[in-house]
Amino acid sequence: MNTRGSYVASLQASPRNEANSKHPADVKSLIRVYKQALLEGDEITVSEIETVLRRIEKEKNKMDQKVLSLSMKIASEKEAKIRLQADFDNTRKKLDKDKLSTESNAKVQIMKSLLPIIDSFESARQQIKLDTEKEKKIDMSYQGIYRQFVEVLRHLRLAAIATVGKPFDPLLHEAISREESETVKAGLITEELNRGFILGDRVLRPAKVKVSLGPINKKNPSPVEETTPSAGGADVR
Repeated sequence: MNTRGSYVASLQASPRNEANSKHPADVKSLIRVYKQALLEGDEITVSEIETVLRRIEKEKNKMDQKVLSLSMKIASEKEAKIRLQADFDNTRKKLDKDKLSTESNAKVQIMKSLLPIIDSFESARQQIKLDTEKEKKIDMSYQGIYRQFVEVLRHLRLAAIATVGKPFDPLLHEAISREESETVKAGLITEELNRGFILGDRVLRPAKVKVSLGPINKKNPSPVEETTPSAGGADVR
């Protein structure tokens, strides 16, 4: 009994965590002594050991609480980091989208400002009369410059809107007039009055056209209803 008592006393005198974590073998020995004391009816030793076991359990509960608290803190910080990363990614995507939109709008405005130059070249080419070799050489020089200009615009995805022989499309064409035709089906474009242009999939300027109503004396299906786009043509999209 004295041996058991001195052993229990030594455990009680140990630092708080020593019996719990540093010397697990001591805990096993303590339980062994506890069982022996129960068998022998040594109530004093049993009481002392139960006190030590309660202390160990208390320390264990405290440690469990610390582990739980630390785990929750780590999980919270991890979740906050994930949210922060998501916010950063969304902000970056929005900035990239805004940048592309700004660049696209600027490109559209620049291309629109160049359309009158194209019109002038096309008009001059149709109206000019070349009578001398000198005039022809000058014209060839200008046409060479114009072809280079057109190639640059094509590289930037500027294209003329198809018209004559194509079905009228209110998103691409503006019907200036409609006339009967013995040879052209109703709803098809018969003449281009002013060239239209698209940049990628955006309409810069709708083409102004004449549209066929079909033969005069034949029973036709109802012609395509005229749709006049607002603000000078189709919406620029």
